[in-house]
Amino acid sequence: MPGTAVIIVAAGRGHRFGAELPKQFLRVRGEPVLRHAVRAFTDHPRIDAVIPVIHPDDAELVADALEGLDYLQPVPGGRARQDSVRNGLEALSDMAPDLVLVHDAARPMVPDDLIERVLAALEAQPGAIPALQVVDTLKRADPEGMIMDTVSRDGLWRAQTPQGFRYDLLLAAHRAAAGQELTDDAAVMEAAGHVVAVVEGDDANLKVTTQADLTKMERIMTDDAANGSAAGFRIGNGFDVHRLGPGDHVTLCGVVIAHDRALVGHSDADVGLHAICDAIFGALGDGDIGSHFPPSDEQWRGASSDRFLSYACERMRDRGLGIANVDVTLICERPKIGPHRDAMRARVAEIAGTEPSRVSVKATTTEKLGFTGRGEGIAAQASVLLIPQN
Repeated sequence: MPGTAVIIVAAGRGHRFGAELPKQFLRVRGEPVLRHAVRAFTDHPRIDAVIPVIHPDDAELVADALEGLDYLQPVPGGRARQDSVRNGLEALSDMAPDLVLVHDAARPMVPDDLIERVLAALEAQPGAIPALQVVDTLKRADPEGMIMDTVSRDGLWRAQTPQGFRYDLLLAAHRAAAGQELTDDAAVMEAAGHVVAVVEGDDANLKVTTQADLTKMERIMTDDAANGSAAGFRIGNGFDVHRLGPGDHVTLCGVVIAHDRALVGHSDADVGLHAICDAIFGALGDGDIGSHFPPSDEQWRGASSDRFLSYACERMRDRGLGIANVDVTLICERPKIGPHRDAMRARVAEIAGTEPSRVSVKATTTEKLGFTGRGEGIAAQASVLLIPQN
């Protein structure tokens, strides 16, 4: 259906950067630059689809970098950036979105409000780009580095991405400009005779060009996290239910409790740990417990759920994050949770590699209403706050 799509241009080789990997796969705060860039849009409520344009040799790197994110099948890039964007536009022809944003994968810190400014400008204009007004004095020099003259900075802007356009107009403009060498998508639209507006850019929307840029981004993201910026935090929620059946114990939050019935599931059916896992996966934008441990896979039959939570925490740490706190609520009439609460907190903390003081375990009933009230099953909900680790 029509909406807003984003093309992430990630086919470059980054030869000027001098690293073994293309710069979009280098890590900032524990995650590839490309992942930061893509997630800025997959997390945005007004974006309906994200499609990366990649070098064919990078398919595995892209899959690893974007694991768990919701994006369209990547398409191969072309000889030049302009060809890559056109390939992305053609790949969106079935969707035919109303609007399309084109963003460089090497810009991993695009703020939400910058995206909003571009989208707002497209309500009245066929195209809009974020840009920063030139404030420094400009000099033109000869090949030997000698100043030839001073250039007026009046009306000059430094263009950034994402650049936004009416999809049909940009696609037609790119088709018409095939074979030309234009520096960005705004230039393609200008060549087709369309007006492109400028909106305020953002100094934080840096482009990775040198190792110094990568170091600067690392420092900015670290400072943002230390100052309590929401950009450094990740919040997730999880919920799980298992029915009760024949048995003599239940396992809740990693603690075995004697009971006249047992929870039924493919694994040990620990609803508490399952809810925590889903909360962590949710905070990471990394699918859910079923996508990592499908019940159709026999290797997980009867498995202890501490393996699931350990895995979720490994993925969390791989992305430079740690647990600020975990809050679990168990919903059941029986067994009584109070006598086991401290043991549950200690066990969750042990599995997750954190302190018991960061874990809360609560219990409630449904006043004998619903399936938990009738003793047919046990439910759990969990929330986690993940914070960057320095």
